[in-house]
Amino acid sequence: MSQPRNKSKGYTSKRLPYDVVYDILTLLPVKSLIRFRCVFKSWNSIITDPIFITSHLNRAKSLSNNNNGYLLYTPKTDEEELCTVVYNSDHTLTEISSFVIPFPDVCIAGFCNGIFCLNPYYNEEIILWNPSIRKFKMLTAGTTPCTSVTVGLAYHSQNNDFKILRLVCFPFQQFHGKNVRPVEAEVFTLSTDSWRKVALPVESITGSGSNFVFFNGALHIMVDSVENSFILSFDVNDETFRKIMLPQDDLVGFCPLFECIAVFKGLLALFSFGDDLDDITGVCNIWVMREYGVVESWTKKCVPMDLVQDFYGCTDNGELLIENETGFVSFDPESLYENILAIEVPQWVGYTTNSIESLVLLDGQNVSLEYED
Repeated sequence: MSQPRNKSKGYTSKRLPYDVVYDILTLLPVKSLIRFRCVFKSWNSIITDPIFITSHLNRAKSLSNNNNGYLLYTPKTDEEELCTVVYNSDHTLTEISSFVIPFPDVCIAGFCNGIFCLNPYYNEEIILWNPSIRKFKMLTAGTTPCTSVTVGLAYHSQNNDFKILRLVCFPFQQFHGKNVRPVEAEVFTLSTDSWRKVALPVESITGSGSNFVFFNGALHIMVDSVENSFILSFDVNDETFRKIMLPQDDLVGFCPLFECIAVFKGLLALFSFGDDLDDITGVCNIWVMREYGVVESWTKKCVPMDLVQDFYGCTDNGELLIENETGFVSFDPESLYENILAIEVPQWVGYTTNSIESLVLLDGQNVSLEYED
């Protein structure tokens, strides 16, 4: 565990050594640490130090051992509320927190380690938000004006840093008789508080997915080009893109309604929802990439399923979180068992194996702002 380089001039405690106090503080919840900033100036110096913030985050991740998982969601009836519930093994839900999102008309583009990336509907600003400490950071809109943006958030574990990928699309143009959109990419790094352009393997696309999926140290998104469709991945370590080709003949005998990617039982997967042309019945083709990046490792599982209106992702044990005629449900593709979840149809849903509160943005670097409830 990282330790501070220098001790505070003011002795932290008359009874406990500095290192012992430091170690105890890394074990405390965020709410307690926020209160304890007012106890001693030396404690405030420790708690707001970037090294301590990283140490506290790493300790929180190592101690997070909930086996049930968590659902995070915003209700359609109140999009400015963010709720977190424990997803219990018996499919019941236990609410543990609820925060008011202090910004109107935003969508959640991603979340990790207690930080949420918010993308406003009506302007190009991007917001990093830590609800646990009531702090946020407004980001400039990058360097390139555009008509369409897809945003993804990632945590760079090697450098204990956060990065935001911005896929920028321009107005449609004609290319060989087809409408294509010139596209560029930019990446924001929190530690340097700056954007920079990164090279893409394509110059134009005809369409793309609406959400990035973070997996195996990279952000992934479905992309359509003039030549073919593929998964575009962005490695947050070396900041390079690569193409991951989709399975061949994935649409033979199948009429897709929509397709998306997600993490399924620890593997990258393609979900195709639609109709089987032979039986005229609803199905979901789950294509799982058994070996990451190896196109030949795609394997298919065909699951009978009624009409799916929306897909929100998967739980750790492979249940699909979907919206259908019944409402918001979890669906087991093995047993075909469907369980109605006690949530009205949500606007947004995220699933995570551990719900971590962090002190990220507390250090005041790079002009973080604070708000009152």
